[in-house]
Amino acid sequence: MTSIKRELCRNTEKGKLAGVCAGLADYLNIEAWIVRVVFFTGLIFSSGFFFILYVAGWLILDKKPTQPHHMNVKTGVYQAGEPPHRAFRELNTELEELEHTLQKMERYVTSEQYNLHREFSKL
Repeated sequence: MTSIKRELCRNTEKGKLAGVCAGLADYLNIEAWIVRVVFFTGLIFSSGFFFILYVAGWLILDKKPTQPHHMNVKTGVYQAGEPPHRAFRELNTELEELEHTLQKMERYVTSEQYNLHREFSKL
């Protein structure tokens, strides 16, 4: 069984201002709106303490590195990630695009134009 290494980072792709709440939501594996509601509630009732925490998180936390093809499927309503039906549609679309690209490459490699280009490059 492999465990995923979780690291607390700012998520500027999903974040609204600096990505601190979105990064904390990723770390806790919950929806970002839940963290934002808790943060703004704390901001209203704490007389500035949550604002200082947010600025400190902004300055201290590193940006999250981008992951090009990572899809997290949620299993619970409160969890972060894509709903299963949307994840399936995105995956299906991506596979269809890859299939189209592969067919285009196969048509080119089996064409006479490919052989002609290869012969010219040998000269």
